[in-house]
Amino acid sequence: MERGSFQLMKSVNKSIVLNKIRTAEPTSRAQIAKDTKLTPPTVSSIVRELMKEGIVKESDLGESSGGRKPKMLQINSNAFYVIGIDAGPGTVDCVLTDLTGKILERSSSYILTKPLTNEEFLSILIEKVDAIIHAAGGDHEKIIGIGIAMHGVVDVKKGVSLVAPNLDLRNIPIKATLEEHFDLIVRVENDARAMALGESWFGGNGDVDSMVAVNIGSGVGAGLVINGNLYHGAQDIAGEFGHMSIDLHGELCECGNPGCLQAYVSGQAIAERYKKQLNLEQVLTGEEIYQLAKNGDETAVQFLRETGEIIGIGLTNLIHLVNPSRIVLGGGVMKSEEFTFPKIYQTIEQRALTAEAKKTAVTVSRLGDDATVLGAVSLLLVELFQ
Repeated sequence: MERGSFQLMKSVNKSIVLNKIRTAEPTSRAQIAKDTKLTPPTVSSIVRELMKEGIVKESDLGESSGGRKPKMLQINSNAFYVIGIDAGPGTVDCVLTDLTGKILERSSSYILTKPLTNEEFLSILIEKVDAIIHAAGGDHEKIIGIGIAMHGVVDVKKGVSLVAPNLDLRNIPIKATLEEHFDLIVRVENDARAMALGESWFGGNGDVDSMVAVNIGSGVGAGLVINGNLYHGAQDIAGEFGHMSIDLHGELCECGNPGCLQAYVSGQAIAERYKKQLNLEQVLTGEEIYQLAKNGDETAVQFLRETGEIIGIGLTNLIHLVNPSRIVLGGGVMKSEEFTFPKIYQTIEQRALTAEAKKTAVTVSRLGDDATVLGAVSLLLVELFQ
């Protein structure tokens, strides 16, 4: 028992040191000891181990205060690679990154068409990973694993896609199939939650203790990151923000319930609402409605502002429930932020309960279209660093 807990303590200290180097690089051994309250010999011995493993490297960047220049430590970012996949609902995208999330290789988007079987879907994932390993020169040794951001409901422990609604698929054994095929660690997560983790790691949000990322695109999902960890809920459905009811007798959502937020603000819902509101013959895409607004079409501008108000109501409910330090908005619908965002902010300011809650920090993702695929990458980095 003693030995086990000693091993554990060593690994806990190791991840503390590694994380310190990651967030404060370049930094010195002395600074790490000061910041982490670990003894200098402990820090030195852990750093030695990390350098042996190739995760950390030394450089002569330090400022001297009279004596020898301290050796500065930083993450050896190209020591290892990670494969990230954004799977569905419309396309499969795959990237290879270094440990800082810098994208080194990117495969072409695979467009998913229905009907599709579980086996076909899995073979598409395998084909994409094969292509990216090939593009990387087949350097299999340096790849630490594959992270997959999957739309729908995911059993995170088993790595199974329980329900992929937009593809009409259930119980896809993603983790087991890919681990067997590639002999690499595979982590599978719901796409909105993966995006939230990606925002926490790469979006400049690592400084807050609680953050919600909301993805508003073909669906509407959210991920809650508390102290660097994703919150899953009791049955892995935490963050199904799009299925919050906002109107008892409202539009029917594809989940079968009336009045879900998603039935008003997803890309498809926006297109349908605009068609209905203006009695149009054909459906305009969200992108086309945005272009109309940009070209000064007052009806389109007003419509997008209304959409911003609906999103703002959803977010106010979220603030009252979770009270996060920060909310980050991403997904295709947020490309129209110049029209929707002011109204989102104004609605929260009008409706939130307290003066502080009214001022909740709400931003639009800086990661753009790569937020989810970088989220998939961060699933593996959490394993490595924490």
